[in-house]
Order: sequence, then structure tokens, then C-alpha cells
Amino acid sequence: MEPNRDKRILYGRRRGKPLRKGQQALIEHELPGLLVPMREEALDLAALFGSGFDKYWLEVGFGSGEHLAWQAHENPDTGILGCEPFINGVATLLGKLKSDQSTNVRIHPDAAEPLIGKLPENTIDRCFVLFADPWPKSNHNKRRFVSTTNIAALARVMKSGAELRIATDHVDYGAWILWHMLQSTRFDWIAETPGDWRVRSADWPPTRYEQKAIQKGLKPVYYRFRRNDQAWS
Repeated sequence: MEPNRDKRILYGRRRGKPLRKGQQALIEHELPGLLVPMREEALDLAALFGSGFDKYWLEVGFGSGEHLAWQAHENPDTGILGCEPFINGVATLLGKLKSDQSTNVRIHPDAAEPLIGKLPENTIDRCFVLFADPWPKSNHNKRRFVSTTNIAALARVMKSGAELRIATDHVDYGAWILWHMLQSTRFDWIAETPGDWRVRSADWPPTRYEQKAIQKGLKPVYYRFRRNDQAWS
């Protein structure tokens, strides 16, 4: 049995190098209008994004936002929620969104678990967990995002047929992810050949972290799971 995960605990850094003047301006002037309000009640995605959106996606830990910004630009009719506690990454994403004139993103600059807990059931059409910190030390494994608890939380908010994409370049974490996902009765692994998890699909752009990993000779895996029609409750 896994240890209880305290939703108030945030593992990892919140800040890196001091923000440049332009980045600070983005945080001060652009971020407030894109923040996800964390109130007592469940989130109302239609009210949060406004009209014109027929589906909603979630990215857990968007890093510097390369993937999220690309998806937002390519899918303007999709409302995308992005979670990332690292403020430097948030600032970088804000710059990309402003440059692309994308208006379909809302940001939670903190750990993803509290936001997932505020989402209504059966509302998310696609979810991404890409190159999260593998926490390689055995005594840090409990910090890994992919866990029985979080898989169940995602199953609750994802629609039947929704797709969950998870990628990592860490061998041990890759095995950990697959083992935990295969234990879930609410997700099915979408893979028929090795190419299905060794190669990204055309609508899955690379991240800067992924490119650095490949340059080091590492071989990422790209898992895709589908939320089946098993009822949540």
C-alpha cells in the first residue's frame, strides 16, 4: 500500500534564476487573468473558459510550456488547464501564449493534485503528464506523480474514451508508470506494437527537456492510455 500523499506538500523548486524584467511583467500583468480560481466549490469550466469550447484538456507539470503552447495554438477550440509550480516555467509559457495570441489556456501555478480535486467528474477529454520528475532515489518514490491515488483521481475527472498521455526518459520510472497504470481497472493501454510507445504521434510535439534527454542518448517512452467506460462510483 502506498503512503498517503499530503496535497499540501509541494516537492521540487518553485523558482530558478531571478526573472528577467519582461518575465516579471508577464507574471504581474498576464497571469492574473489566466489564473484558475481555487474556491471551496467545484470548478465550473464553462464559466472559467467562456463560450466556444467543446472540450477540455489538462497538462500536469508543463515545464517551460513548449508542449502546452503548441497544443493551445493547434487546438483553439479546446480549453486547456496547465499546472506548474515552477514560476520560471510559468513566465516562459506566458510569453509563448502572448506571442501566439492563444486565449484558450488557464493556469494553476502550483501542484496539480488540489486542482484535480476541484474538477467535476467526467469533464476532461485528454490529459498529459510529460517528463515529470522521476524522483530516482528509492526513499523519494512516494513523491512521484504517478501513483494509485493520482491515477484514481484522474479516472474520476476524465471522460469515458478520454486519453491519458504519459512520457518519461527514466527507465525505472517508465516501469513504475506502466506497472501502476496496468493495475488500474479504469484505463486501457493503447499499444499494439513497440512503435506505439517508442515513437511520439504527429500531434505530440517534443519538449525542451525531452530534446535534452535524447541528446544525452536516453530513449524516452510515450505511453497512451484510454479511460474505459467502467463507472467511477
